[in-house]
Amino acid sequence: MTGVVQGVGFRPFVYALARELGLSGQVANTAAGVIAEVEGPAVAVAAFARRIAVDAPPLAVVESVQAEAVEPAGGTEFVILESAAGTGRTLVSPDVATCADCLAELADPADRRFRHPFVSCTNCGPRFTIITGLPYDRPATTMAAFPLCPDCRREYSDPADRRFHAQPIACPFCGPRLRLYQPGTEPRYGEEALAVAHLLLGSGGILAVKGLGGFHLVCDASDETAVASLRKRKDRGNKPFAVMAADLAAARSIAEIDDAEAELLAGHLRPIVLLRSRSSSGIAPSVAPGNPDLGIMVPYTPLHQLLFDQPGPCVLVMTSGNLSGEPIVTADDEAEVRLAALADAWLGHDRPIHVPCDDSVVRIVDRAELPVRRSRGYAPFPIDLPIPVRPTLAVGGDLKNTFCLGDGRYAWLSGHVGDMDNLATLRAFEKAEQHLELLTGVQPELLVTDKHPGYRSRQWALRHAAGRPVVSVQHHHAHLASVMAEHRHDGPVIGFAFDGTGYGDDGAVWGGEAMRATYDGFERLAHLRYVPLPGGDAGVRNPCRMALSHLRAAGLPWDPRLPSVAECTGAERDLLAAQLEREIACVPTSSMGRLFDAVSSLAGVCHRVGYEAQAAIELEGLAVADERGGYEFALQGEEIDPAPVLAAVVRDVLAGVDAGVVSARFHRAVAGLIVAEAERIRTADGLSTVALSGGVFVNKVLLSATCRALTEGGFTVLRPHRVPPTDAGLALGQLAVAARERKEGTACV
Repeated sequence: MTGVVQGVGFRPFVYALARELGLSGQVANTAAGVIAEVEGPAVAVAAFARRIAVDAPPLAVVESVQAEAVEPAGGTEFVILESAAGTGRTLVSPDVATCADCLAELADPADRRFRHPFVSCTNCGPRFTIITGLPYDRPATTMAAFPLCPDCRREYSDPADRRFHAQPIACPFCGPRLRLYQPGTEPRYGEEALAVAHLLLGSGGILAVKGLGGFHLVCDASDETAVASLRKRKDRGNKPFAVMAADLAAARSIAEIDDAEAELLAGHLRPIVLLRSRSSSGIAPSVAPGNPDLGIMVPYTPLHQLLFDQPGPCVLVMTSGNLSGEPIVTADDEAEVRLAALADAWLGHDRPIHVPCDDSVVRIVDRAELPVRRSRGYAPFPIDLPIPVRPTLAVGGDLKNTFCLGDGRYAWLSGHVGDMDNLATLRAFEKAEQHLELLTGVQPELLVTDKHPGYRSRQWALRHAAGRPVVSVQHHHAHLASVMAEHRHDGPVIGFAFDGTGYGDDGAVWGGEAMRATYDGFERLAHLRYVPLPGGDAGVRNPCRMALSHLRAAGLPWDPRLPSVAECTGAERDLLAAQLEREIACVPTSSMGRLFDAVSSLAGVCHRVGYEAQAAIELEGLAVADERGGYEFALQGEEIDPAPVLAAVVRDVLAGVDAGVVSARFHRAVAGLIVAEAERIRTADGLSTVALSGGVFVNKVLLSATCRALTEGGFTVLRPHRVPPTDAGLALGQLAVAARERKEGTACV
């Protein structure tokens, strides 16, 4: 049996099934999966083979069952053997939220694991972040340093017990042990550590708490002073904080939650779910300034559960334990140094985290998942590929980096690494890549990168090629190939790749592209008309400048009554005018993300950004749901001209139309553009499958309206579901394109 069949109670399940059917034989873990030999009446053996996948444990994913006849051995019992070393590949389970049985033990005063912060079993607990090797047994995890006490050893050895071979098994007697450190005091342990943690959180303190994949910075989400202090210490700008609610009821008290969102929020994956905040939530304004949504999760470890079991805050800020732009901190001693200026105390423990893993972020769009960040709970579960690949490493992009290993029909996306703009992130990338190679057994023969010559991920690949070929894939081609690959689609698509920045084949900054795409290549059929991006990153950080650039390109005056014009000082406007006139540091861009920025500023929503896509996010958040008006783009050859849209936005703004109405009309215009272009291309060459990818499609309003209109128009829509549409999904697309290029022998560096 291959798939996710280790660390999920699979061998005890096989044991129980064989005993039920009266079969003798044996079962063992190997590096390739689980192997069982069964012997008995033919009808019982056939039932065993039929039920092995159908009745598997809830966390198991049986990818394949291969059977062959062997000579009967004359056995009389069924036994579980020690794990066998060898070659092959199995699939490692992601970390899993605490199950209901373990939570019941945690709350039961009569249970020996009462209030033990590390209670787990074969159905829950850490997996990916503690594994140091395969086969997955306790010596190959960070639990190897904790000898089992007699009671735990008995459970671990009993096939009838739900903790049989549960590698993270623990109790208060054999560890791990909770530890709280506060500068100027002696460390506290166990219940005393928890008591001090409760006092700190209740009195406005900021606590660093060790989770499954790294430290969080935690404070009372209703305490404006505490939240504002954390924001300042972390140098967070206006970027929203995630929060953790005590339970689903507490989450419902602060956000509007439908059934699909509730199921995701409280399921065994427990990602951060983006939800619309209630106006009377009681959450401090500094948690998510200017943003109508909250990123909410509920406890997924026993320690999280214990943070809420005393009177006190029922919602906590729970943000990654790092300075902005740095990787999440995983080690206790490192946390006390790197988080010294951020936290008042540290609540850690002595179970090491072998590899970092940030929280996943998801939103629900039309009752289907839309991943924003795919990490804890999802990584390293693989994606099935539509085409086979040779052993390959795709290194992804520079923002929201994830990388991808592939071999055969499997692709493994890493957890979230982060922005590749500092040495610490590059080191985290290298460690995570080595760990994933170990778990998957993939030894890359080929490396794949983005075409951008300045990407640090590309430079890393070139430095580490060691004679291996390096393939370069165009940014937006990779975006489209990513969503095609996750849907196992192997054929041409009408592709819309809308994002903020991507290196184009002509050296311009692309990002508003309509393409005909396959894994073999792409044809650029249409794109937003180029406008100057004044000052590069400075234009990105200042949407008001992008608004003025778009106005000038559209032949519209810089009317001082427009909010974006008023925001720019006279000196800034004069400098910008000269810069645009003389084309100084003005790279041409076709970016849809920059057009969203411009409209956000024109409507008076956001002029300066403190985090990526802030202007577009705030514009989306204001869109009036029942507005039916819209604007229209113009098509001139292969150029999509936004001038009519901009002129209409200006007219509405000057007429005093509410920003929420302007936002809704603009979103309808973009959705209408996609449908119109798709229909034009279908008429020309008969294609009816549309792929949507790029960071702009994280936008719930746009994605929902576009998918609905395309479906009504008879198109098949490939929308992101398992892999983020942002640069966090680039590596999967790079891998798929490189597989076809190598097959055809057309690799390029």
